[in-house]
Amino acid sequence: MKILGLTGGMGMGKSTVATLLQRAGLPVFDADAEVRRLQADHGAALPAIAQLVPHAVQNGHLDRAVLRQAVIKQPALLKKLEHIIHPMVRAARAQFLRTQRLQGVRCVVLDIPLLYETGAQRECDDVLVVSAPHWVQARRVAKRRGMPPAEACKLIARQMPDAQRVRQAGKVIRTGGSMRETERQVRQFIRSLRA
Repeated sequence: MKILGLTGGMGMGKSTVATLLQRAGLPVFDADAEVRRLQADHGAALPAIAQLVPHAVQNGHLDRAVLRQAVIKQPALLKKLEHIIHPMVRAARAQFLRTQRLQGVRCVVLDIPLLYETGAQRECDDVLVVSAPHWVQARRVAKRRGMPPAEACKLIARQMPDAQRVRQAGKVIRTGGSMRETERQVRQFIRSLRA
């Protein structure tokens, strides 16, 4: 079974590309969706998060604003939270891969925003990076989060630089143009996979 890693910074259009790949019949493991599931009401990660930041979890519900403020005040908390979440996400990913192998699937996609940062690229046969010009990325992030572009740029600056991801990529999908152009690139990529 071929394992394709899919990654890209916030606002790059990675979710759009993942949806297009899924529509083309490729099973997709969505790491962000798994994190949301783990942190949902009564989610598996909440007891451990409550041990770290007790006031962030009340009656089985995670107050993300409280957690965010705690991390801003104590940046070291972020690493501790990652030590809780990342192993759980890895376990879910391993289960996804086992299930797909048992079903005889020929190619799967691991949609992981922090693919390189967590070393998950080592599990992949190839990596597809979604990229857009910085100004497009900043505009998308600002619009999605309802913040000024300058604030969006600060968020983006905390991530791995796009150029670094692109250098390591097996293939790059450029999403700075039209949706039609993105779809064309994804179709072309799928044809190359099936060739």
